Amino acid sequence: MRMLLRGAAALAAVVTVASLTSGAAAHPRTAGAAEAVRAGAAAQIPPGVTAGVAVYDRESGTFTEQVDASARFRSASVVKLLLALDFLWDRGPDYTIPAADRARLEPMLRGSDDDAADYYWSTYGGSAIIERMTGRTEVGLRDTAPPPAGYPGFWGYTAVSARDTVAVYRYILEKAPAPVRDFIMDNLRRSTRCSASDHFDQHFGIAGAFDKPWAVKQGWSGSYAKGTCGPRTASSEAKLAAPAPRAAAAVDLTRPALHSTGTVGANDRSIVAVLTLHPVGTSYGKAYTDIGRLTRSLNVPGAKRPAGTWFGTWGELVNVRRGPGTGGDRMTQLPAGVEVLVGCQVRGEVVSVPPYTNEWWAYLPQYGGYISNIYVSSPDNRLPDVPECAA
Repeated sequence: MRMLLRGAAALAAVVTVASLTSGAAAHPRTAGAAEAVRAGAAAQIPPGVTAGVAVYDRESGTFTEQVDASARFRSASVVKLLLALDFLWDRGPDYTIPAADRARLEPMLRGSDDDAADYYWSTYGGSAIIERMTGRTEVGLRDTAPPPAGYPGFWGYTAVSARDTVAVYRYILEKAPAPVRDFIMDNLRRSTRCSASDHFDQHFGIAGAFDKPWAVKQGWSGSYAKGTCGPRTASSEAKLAAPAPRAAAAVDLTRPALHSTGTVGANDRSIVAVLTLHPVGTSYGKAYTDIGRLTRSLNVPGAKRPAGTWFGTWGELVNVRRGPGTGGDRMTQLPAGVEVLVGCQVRGEVVSVPPYTNEWWAYLPQYGGYISNIYVSSPDNRLPDVPECAA
């Protein structure tokens, strides 16, 4: 669906001055105070964000969080769960998946590949897929609906809700045939940081808020800037422009969407669905940060929260490098202004962005690499309350 949808899995390391496309004049060194990692509380929705949230504890059989859980959002790539389930429905006694379909389904579930979704949508009936899935009572969908009348080819405009997303995961885990459950969940556990089609970092929300084990299917849709995760190709940017809505729709097709769904904890104890809309013009880094803060605030039984301190960053195309110097291999680039978890810091190469210089580098455990502290929003070169890395 050539428009904007998703999220991704991998590692990280630091930025050179030449890699920034924005100037250094506006340096928010004091913006975005550090946030120590803490236990979750009630859902905390950032200002300007519209959210539908549901957290279901499979061990107790109860919801621990529900915020507008029946509200409808455009699905973005979360609908790929339904595309996979529809294809796998009643595949015979051994549920054999042809090699050609396995080659499509795996990147669709792991890396949120759009070409694969286009194939299943066009080959198996488009909106009829959603109608089949909503008619299957064992799945229990109540709010899900096909794309609006003017958008028959836009699978990412399928309407979903947080409670229906929980129902989909409950079906997969508790009712689906074992081969279907194992295939889907194994691929979601192998979620890649970099999305397959547009190179967005899809390890936001659940994947950033909690340590493994987790399994995720992310989604995004909106006029975000180009993806910066991993190597980019000329064709990777063609899917970012959605058409303006032509008629009234049951779901908001205008505001940027960012969704994080999946399971958290041993034995997939908690099912988490966080669906969000952001003000028009919100950057990917800001939306990434806001859904992260919201997800970290949730009461998620069985979740293990990563050690470290959260800081804001500034600058565009900040490189995450394998070591504390600009000569280290570039592992990825951060979304502009994104919040990052810092595990420790170490002295390394001096980086200069006049009038600032800094020899300290922050280690980002979720990326496995470093960024210069000069790009971390903090008044001091050495980050407060962050230990020095072991040798």
